[in-house]
Amino acid sequence: MTEEIIIAGFGGQGVLSMGKILAYSGIMQNKEVSWMPSYGPEMRGGTANVTVIVSDERVSSPVLSKYDTAIILNQQSMDKFEKSVKPGGVLIYDGNGITRHPERKDINIYRIDATDEATKLGFTKIFNMIVLGGYLKIKPIVTTEFIHKGLEKSLPKRHHNLIPENEKAIAIGAGLIKPILILN
Repeated sequence: MTEEIIIAGFGGQGVLSMGKILAYSGIMQNKEVSWMPSYGPEMRGGTANVTVIVSDERVSSPVLSKYDTAIILNQQSMDKFEKSVKPGGVLIYDGNGITRHPERKDINIYRIDATDEATKLGFTKIFNMIVLGGYLKIKPIVTTEFIHKGLEKSLPKRHHNLIPENEKAIAIGAGLIKPILILN
């Protein structure tokens, strides 16, 4: 099993954190992992993306041009990465701020309204964990036990009290993700 993922959105949406948690969770589950962030100099508010590879085999290169899954959190990222999903792959997007929805017919498309849910819950910082929960529902490449360990490893100790909230957000995301187009 090898899963090649791009997570893309605005800086401040937790894009890099989501990738890091996924990568650490894979490491804790004895997978081979690559985590490669990319962000503009403006950081918060600018675009950010991270490539994560989780595999049972050695990862030969972290540099990719095509992905098994794209997790898209803003319109600029949709415009840039929709075409980069391999045929038969998965595109997951948050509907907030998306003006042009995915148009491809050769990939599986899911929508998760994580921004709306995080706002409704009054805790916008869990937005990225809601999205991660939706992704893991579709592609359970790491188990819940190892997500917990990944959260412990990637969050500073002063924020470990937030791990239960993050785990709840992951469970919420698993229930929120909706198929838009599923290939047979």
